[in-house]
Amino acid sequence: MSEKYRKILVPLDGSPLSEQAIPHALRVAEKGQAQLVLLRVVPHITEQLTTVDTLPLDWKNLDAEQERMASEALAPLEELAPRLRREQVDVQTAIEVGHAADRIVDYAEAHDIDLIVMSTHGRTGVQRWLMGSVAGKVIGAAPCPILLVRAR
Repeated sequence: MSEKYRKILVPLDGSPLSEQAIPHALRVAEKGQAQLVLLRVVPHITEQLTTVDTLPLDWKNLDAEQERMASEALAPLEELAPRLRREQVDVQTAIEVGHAADRIVDYAEAHDIDLIVMSTHGRTGVQRWLMGSVAGKVIGAAPCPILLVRAR
């Protein structure tokens, strides 16, 4: 018996590699007339304070800076959504703030997601140990099936 997916979560990190999951998610969504949810997770601003690319920050108003980061992360999703809707698929966008794997799992639980479709960067060895694996962490905690797409 074939599983019917109503809501499919596609976590994107802003990289072209993460977007390689989209065609696979579209195929599944089209078959079952499912909704796609494009999700971007933005790190808490306090986790970004030591990186050069986020400076200069408005140190007096970190909440406004966090909102700005979230807004900037949402813009590409809002540009992508209409293109996907032309494929006759219902597409929603969402932004979460926090650790990527935790927020993906939490979003899936809170929004009755039936399937997560995401790319994996295919890191191994030291790279994976140093950077961790968001996909690996999601696999270990997700409340639903996951379709992993190995990025090329």
